[in-house]
Formats: sequence, C-alpha cells, structure tokens
Amino acid sequence: MCTRSMMLSLMPRLQGHTRLVRGPCRERSLSHLSKPAAAFAQRRVSLPMQSKYTNKRRSRSFAVFASANGSEDAQLVAARNQLVPADDGTGGWLQHRAKVDVEGSGPGEDWIEELVANDWIEGAMNFTPPAAKLLHKPKILVVYGSLRERSFSRFLALECARLLERLGAEVRTFNPSGLPPRDPTLENHPKVVELRELTLWSEGHVWVSPEMHGTITGVFKNQIDWIPLNTGSVRPTQGRTAVVLQVSGGSQSFNAVNELRKLARWMRMPCSVNQSSVAKAWQEFDDEGRMKESHYRDRVVDVVEEFYKFTLLMREHADFLVDRYSERKEREEKGRLLSQAEKEALKTIDSETK
Repeated sequence: MCTRSMMLSLMPRLQGHTRLVRGPCRERSLSHLSKPAAAFAQRRVSLPMQSKYTNKRRSRSFAVFASANGSEDAQLVAARNQLVPADDGTGGWLQHRAKVDVEGSGPGEDWIEELVANDWIEGAMNFTPPAAKLLHKPKILVVYGSLRERSFSRFLALECARLLERLGAEVRTFNPSGLPPRDPTLENHPKVVELRELTLWSEGHVWVSPEMHGTITGVFKNQIDWIPLNTGSVRPTQGRTAVVLQVSGGSQSFNAVNELRKLARWMRMPCSVNQSSVAKAWQEFDDEGRMKESHYRDRVVDVVEEFYKFTLLMREHADFLVDRYSERKEREEKGRLLSQAEKEALKTIDSETK
C-alpha cells in the first residue's frame, strides 16, 4: 500500500463538511507543500459519529460554525448571542449582560461605567499595537467552574466579561451546565460541539475556577478535558492567550490559579503574567452579583486590562510563534498533523511490513 493510500485508510470519515484552516501565517506555512499535501492539510477532519447525536442534529444547532468558507451565519449567531440558553442548552453567550444590546451592561451598580467615565481605563481602550494588521475586536471566550445558582466564580467571570466588552473585546461566555462528563462516545453532544467551536472562534480565554480541596473544580477541568489538543491539522487552543483567576471561601490561596497555569501551558496557550485570587468571595459580591469596591476588585481590573493588551499584542504573531519545524515536517510527509492513535497505527503497519 502506498503512503497516500495508507493515510486515506487511516483518516476518519468526513461528517458532511470541511473547515478550511484560515489565517495569513497559516497559509504561508502551507505554501511549501505539494498541491495534494496542501489540500490535505487544509481540511478539518470531523470525528466519527459514535453516539445518538446525529449529523443532522449537529448541523441544525451549529451550522453557524459549519460553513466551508469559515464564515458565521449571522442569524444563528444572534440566536446564541442571548442572555439565556436555547432549549437545547446551548447559547446564552451574553449572560454577562443585563441588556442584550448593551455591551458591558450588568445588574445593580455599574462600577465599570464609572471606570470608563473617569478615563481610568482609557489607555487600554485606545490601545492598538504598532503596525497592527488585525483590527477586529479581540475574540474572548470566558469559562468558569461552578454550577451553583449563586456561584462566585461565575460572578467574577461575568465581571471580567463586562470589563472586556467595555475595553473593546467581543466576548462569549460558555455555560457549563449540561456539558456531560468526558466520554469519547459523546463527541457530538451539542454542548461539546459548542465548547469546541467557541474555542476555535476565540483568540483568548478567561479561566475562572473556585478552589476546592486545594485545586480547581471538576466542573472546570471537565471543560478543558473536552477540548482536544488537536483535531486533524487544527490545534484548537495553540497560540491563544489565557488569563487565570480564582475564588475561595476562606483565606487567600493560589492553588487554583497555579493549576490553571499548568493547564494553559499544557494546552499551548501563552498565559498573562498577572492573576487574581479573591479570598472569602462570599464577602466580595453584593446581592446582584456585582463586585464590591475593594483591593480585590482593583486587582481584577489590573488583570483584565493587562490581559486585553497582552491578547492584542500576541494575536498579531500567534501563528508565527507556533509555527514549529516538527509540525511543518509532519505536514510535508503526511499531508496533515496526525493524532496519537494514527501515529501508533502507522508504527504497527510499518512493523508488519518489515
């Protein structure tokens, strides 16, 4: 069997559509390939169907991300950009807002508006990197690690989302409710598809977890576990920025943020230097879920402002920074990046043919 035929036999089935790998730097990194290899590398291979969640259900819920030219369907984006989730549990990406059409809006006392009115964050709001080529709003995904109705990690995450919107970012907040425990047979569950596609859409992540038993919660870790290191030729998190924050019920600790940094490093995400740990979080939020004035709140502003500027700087060079020799070599030889399972299968075939 020739090498190309062998690779074709190992590829998972295409699930009704392909997704092009976009971005000028990524296109340049494929320019040295032969036409067949370049075409191979530009395809996003979907996972095989292994559960009750059919192709039809996936295309209905997430056709917004499924178009072959990489564009989003404005009508379906609007359906997900709401304050509350849809009937299938997906969406509600603007849960951080009080009014769906007002960026950065929130319930109760709007302390962020006071920051804007008094020009305290004007420098970050007006910042553009020298010779910047990417002029669209930075795309930020906010992830938090609790399902409680009065969740302090969610309150903190939503404050970060509001602040980022006022700085100038496009923000989508993921609701972890309904996301199943990591199970390979549920790859096409709507919440799994939603999380993975939001990750592909994003340019930076805000991670907020409570500290529980000295580490992050299972709710938060489960979300990271559902994000694969690679899908075909695409690494969903590689080169995206991250910032880490935690809340705790007792005295201040840094166990959760340290664990989050480890996860960011493992997911190949450059992490903003600053971080926030809010101790005795039950004292730091009012009845509306807004953060009270304190040195903790000042630190959150510091962290979010730095992360916003960090993302603007890093996204300009993200593709170049993660353009690795070993991956260029693999694309040239194999046509695309292989999963670990495919590499092991190739080793088995090679050993049998010797």
